[in-house]
Amino acid sequence: MHCPFCQHEDTRVIDSRLTDEGLSVRRRRECPQCGERFNTYETAELKLPAIVKSGERREAFDERKLRVSFERALQKRPVAADAVDTAVREVVNDLRKLADREVPSRQVGELVMRELKKLDQVAYVRFASVYRRFEDVQAFREEIEKLERDLPPGPASQLSLLDEVAPPVAPPTPRRRSS
Repeated sequence: MHCPFCQHEDTRVIDSRLTDEGLSVRRRRECPQCGERFNTYETAELKLPAIVKSGERREAFDERKLRVSFERALQKRPVAADAVDTAVREVVNDLRKLADREVPSRQVGELVMRELKKLDQVAYVRFASVYRRFEDVQAFREEIEKLERDLPPGPASQLSLLDEVAPPVAPPTPRRRSS
């Protein structure tokens, strides 16, 4: 590899370490000409399937678009960046396991929804509302009810906060006029 500082034609590896849970290798290099050190990263380049959009248009899989989808759904939600990275990796790994040359975008959306359901219920409903194109409040309500049915029994559910924040409001009592 050429030195990025002096463009010398040869550099030597002085240290190698696995990173990103063993999915890449970080190599520490040194240039014998100028003595500068720098890092390089090596990852396996695996071909991911093309995505078939709704109008039968095809485009190359783009991990950045996938990450942006997660980040939009999770905007202002208390989810760690590492958890988002793991979710993105899960979707990418699932696509690799399919071994198909093309995958419908709907299938990718379902994989994203599965991971969002694990991460954050509010983000899941946000994504579902756009992805499934909810037309009215009833569609929203049905998705939330479905999510509640799928939740494991337990004390702390994000959806239970809805009951605490917005208790039912009784209609105002009419006042009698004094004569």
